[in-house]
Amino acid sequence: MNSPKSRTKLAAIALLAITGGWAATSLLSTTQMTAFAASEKTGPEVTSFFLENGLQVVVIPDRRAPVVTHMIWYRAGSADEPPGKSGIAHYLEHLMFKGTKTTKNGEFSSRVAAIGGQENAFTSTDYTGYFQRVTPEALEDMMTLEADRMENLVLTNEIIIPERDVVQEERNARTESNPGSLLREAMAAALYQNHPYGIPIIGWQHEVNALDKDDAIAFYDKFYTPNNAIVVVAGDVDVETVRRLSKKTYGVVKRRAEPGTRKRPTEPPPRAARRIDMADARVRTPSFQRLYLVPSYNSDQDGEAEALEILGELLGGGSTSRLYKSLVIEQKLATSAGSWYQGGSLDDTQFGFYGSPRGDVTLAALEEATEKEIAKLLKDGVTEAEVKRTQSRLIKQSTFSQDSQSSLARIYGGSLMLGLTIEDIESWPDRIRAVTVESVNKAAKTYLQKKRSVTGFLTPETHTHGKEG
Repeated sequence: MNSPKSRTKLAAIALLAITGGWAATSLLSTTQMTAFAASEKTGPEVTSFFLENGLQVVVIPDRRAPVVTHMIWYRAGSADEPPGKSGIAHYLEHLMFKGTKTTKNGEFSSRVAAIGGQENAFTSTDYTGYFQRVTPEALEDMMTLEADRMENLVLTNEIIIPERDVVQEERNARTESNPGSLLREAMAAALYQNHPYGIPIIGWQHEVNALDKDDAIAFYDKFYTPNNAIVVVAGDVDVETVRRLSKKTYGVVKRRAEPGTRKRPTEPPPRAARRIDMADARVRTPSFQRLYLVPSYNSDQDGEAEALEILGELLGGGSTSRLYKSLVIEQKLATSAGSWYQGGSLDDTQFGFYGSPRGDVTLAALEEATEKEIAKLLKDGVTEAEVKRTQSRLIKQSTFSQDSQSSLARIYGGSLMLGLTIEDIESWPDRIRAVTVESVNKAAKTYLQKKRSVTGFLTPETHTHGKEG
């Protein structure tokens, strides 16, 4: 893993849209996720400590309701999978609910439901997480259950094979039946020529078909160890109670592996623009997308990520953005248009543009209009007023994340998974304020180069028939 950087921002966390254990194949934009502005002196007092086995525990007191969010995060995502074993991280996420030496298949979920709690799990490129939302009285039980399956998971062929079928059904429902998902998958594979971010989180179908018990156990034994995990507890709790309970439950789990520093293949310098043209009979509305390879908050230099954050919001972050006003309102070429920066990755990430044409407007015309806006940006740059407005909007958005206890837990957990610190998280608003017009313009000229991009067209499939002779 790249070394932590004091400028790295919490809001860049790429938390996935998770329902029912589904590992989403696309990421939300960072501005949609918002940030936590603890440096505004309105956030909670966050405490972190380590157990003797290497497990980090983070406590975020929030006493507005008698509820606790308990999360455990593992530094193991789809980009950490062995070659040829795509989907094993997400597959193991499913299998973690199948029982241990002391609990039966499905007992974990049934016990959470019996007390009226909520639970879920998610897999991303860089980490896997499990969480429960319960009353404070149930916290010890949740810790006991999670600590148990951290070291006592039991897998058999009777469990493995049916659950593999469930994963395949998920892929069919979420990806194979969704042309937009298929396009995004193809574009990611084209953008990342060498890095595993080009492999879908849910896995390639033919490789998932071949996953077996040994693959799951090997991944579990390597990564599901306390020294490779972080527990986050947010809600109606105090630090000493969490410390006592964590020592009693997680503290007895032995560290059984040393995953070490994550060393992944890196991308070569991009040399040529790439295109993906996909036609599908299920498409009703054509769409245009473009991705650029850019640094993340963890891989950038000299504040580039903050500048890209401002740039993404300024260009396409809503109805007041440049792209929306030009393409949707003024030229009336599109029904939607925007841009985004996904900074919350361990390694180099994506800056994206998107749009859907209006009426008879072609995708080629929409692409040309978008490129003119990019060219205008590169030639004339952004203005001081635009940067100031965007800074103010992002910092105001950041305070809203404090309204959700579960958001606090996810934000801190996801950030710390990328090697950041609590101080990094809390200093983000100050770093956003420090972004200059010059740094935004430099980032645009450096990274919005056509050779760094993949362009995707998604259109309805048309059938032509020759004349009968």
